[in-house]
Amino acid sequence: MLKYIMKRILAIIPVVIAVSFIVFFIMDFVPTDAAVTALGDGATEEELEYYRDTHGLNDPLPVRYVRYMAGIFHGDLGTSYANQMPVWDLFFDKFPNTLRLALASVVVTVLLSLPLGILAAVKENTWVDTVCSTISFVGLAMPNFWLGLLLIMLFAVNLHWLPSTGAEGFKSLILPAITCGTGNMAALTRITRSSMLDVLRQDYLRTARSKGQSERNIIFGHAFRNAQIPVVTQIGIQMSTLIGGAVLTERVFAWPGVGAFMVDSIQKSDFEVVTGFVIMLAIFVSLVLLLVDVLYALLDPRIKAQYSKN
Repeated sequence: MLKYIMKRILAIIPVVIAVSFIVFFIMDFVPTDAAVTALGDGATEEELEYYRDTHGLNDPLPVRYVRYMAGIFHGDLGTSYANQMPVWDLFFDKFPNTLRLALASVVVTVLLSLPLGILAAVKENTWVDTVCSTISFVGLAMPNFWLGLLLIMLFAVNLHWLPSTGAEGFKSLILPAITCGTGNMAALTRITRSSMLDVLRQDYLRTARSKGQSERNIIFGHAFRNAQIPVVTQIGIQMSTLIGGAVLTERVFAWPGVGAFMVDSIQKSDFEVVTGFVIMLAIFVSLVLLLVDVLYALLDPRIKAQYSKN
């Protein structure tokens, strides 16, 4: 198992190289001038040219790319043109907020989706199944920015219960987490329902019923336990997406996360930040997917045996 984990960690290196090359190549074709971003519109042409020469901006693309990659493997993601701060420091200043929002959103999604999915499967083709499916699709049908604005109007403007912006304390996390969590609710509910239906039709559950086990123990002790692999997969995908930056939600709630900061950096043509942030996000998404694979082994001994052979 440890050998498999080490192989997966090493596999992140080509991912970083591929992502960095794509982003670096695309950014080079964007019509912008990093010297103007760094020095401002009031800089003279001599000052701009001196900045380009001293920072290697006039070098060919392959030279700049190799120099950038050499810096990455030494822990240097470059310096922000707009803020004159290391991109590494900027990323880890914003990333904890994005991680908090992602984790809270996944918790909301799980708390809403798993009961709905299990209940819909147990009461298949009944009015309960229809109601559960309808509730889950409500979250999918509502755009995140619209739901966020409704929540702000109700709980922040009218009731004054929760703050509408910022990331100060637990209360400021509630509305953004609900906004992101309900948007992901439909997919996880459908996956849970489908996976539970597959397991509930298995012969060993009929055997468990014939032995007199309670329905509660059959559903949660046997069925749901064996239906967790697709559910964990979907949760991992949603976590990866949220770590990538819930841009709309962060903008609506003025949440100081990675997504909102990247949008601001694009508007400022601060592509050193954009490149560094995309690379770091690719690394963290890869680690999340690795964690999902490890959870597979913990949930299913057969998968653990396969990992041990690799």
